[in-house]
Amino acid sequence: MAVNRFVLNGMSYHGQGAINEIPGIVKSKGFTKAFVASDPDLIKFGVTAKVTDLLEKNGIAYSLYSDIKPNPTIENVQNGVAAYKESGADFMITIGGGSSMDTGKGIGIVVNNPEFADIRSLEGVAPTRHRTVFTIAVPTTGGTGAESTINYVITDVEKKRKFVCVDPNDIPDVAIVDPDMMSSMPKGLTASTGMDALTHAIEGYTTAAAWELSDCLDLEAIKLIGKNLRKAVANDPDGREGMALAQYVTAMAYSNVGLGIAHSMAHTLGAVYDTPHGVACAMMLPIVMEFNAEATGTKFKDIAEALGVDTTGMDQETYRKAAVDAVRQLSVDVGIPTKLEKLKEEDLPFLCESAAADACAPGNPKPATLEDFEMMFRKLM
Repeated sequence: MAVNRFVLNGMSYHGQGAINEIPGIVKSKGFTKAFVASDPDLIKFGVTAKVTDLLEKNGIAYSLYSDIKPNPTIENVQNGVAAYKESGADFMITIGGGSSMDTGKGIGIVVNNPEFADIRSLEGVAPTRHRTVFTIAVPTTGGTGAESTINYVITDVEKKRKFVCVDPNDIPDVAIVDPDMMSSMPKGLTASTGMDALTHAIEGYTTAAAWELSDCLDLEAIKLIGKNLRKAVANDPDGREGMALAQYVTAMAYSNVGLGIAHSMAHTLGAVYDTPHGVACAMMLPIVMEFNAEATGTKFKDIAEALGVDTTGMDQETYRKAAVDAVRQLSVDVGIPTKLEKLKEEDLPFLCESAAADACAPGNPKPATLEDFEMMFRKLM
């Protein structure tokens, strides 16, 4: 039997009001100043303040860093490293979705591993020797699960590509999964991040490295998403809580077993067209599922059933189609577009080559050629 490694947060808190645990954690560790990394919109709309107000009430100093883009860049990380050093902070709090979390991971790794300051050298599995700075991660979206993963994605603007970094040293020490922090997410963002979580769960469940422990987490996440995403988009509190848990559960799994080409293609669309990651994943997922179907054994039956489909009496071809249809219907129900207007014929060769070279591609259950990638990208046109 193969040896399977699982890396998880040292500690996590779940449920409404979980952010109230932060001051006690900080004081128990003897930290004196926080470096708070959060994106400009969250600061503007008062979401970040839910945490910084707590710090102020408890006499904990902090420095706020907001040079963070939706698809964070090398420059965002490098500027953050300089800001962290200048701030005098001794730990970090990341507040936001994947953008804030990924930026924070890059900052924390480079602060404690300065030999990787060029950022590009972190691509793939980098041989960092030291843990990131102590990090408390507070997600505000029900999707990326970045608070519980060993991965982060950075955009290389100069080369028009995203690169994936995989490093057990970057996982946040503490995750605070509080659905109250997600309550002000607009419908579109709730939908796209929720579909990102579904993509994590389905790709993690069917990836080449999947095994029993990851499977039980991913299958439960698919059930939770099928039950809660539509409600979360309607801003139902139970739906928000269900999605907060779902995105964390699947992230624990995919962080350890990897993903597939829906993510490879989504990364490429994000780098070239700045397409929001969750939207790109949602558009690619049913297309990639159709491509992968023959290499997934009976797993599409499990996926269909987890999404509420009665598969009684269905043969393999029918339940596989039912799984894809259920995903496509959920995506449409929450308002995700099925076509990408920006996609141009002349960009296809670059898109295909970038997707094939992406770090998520080797985990796909079925190898994809450049011709396969082109066929799938064309379905968005």
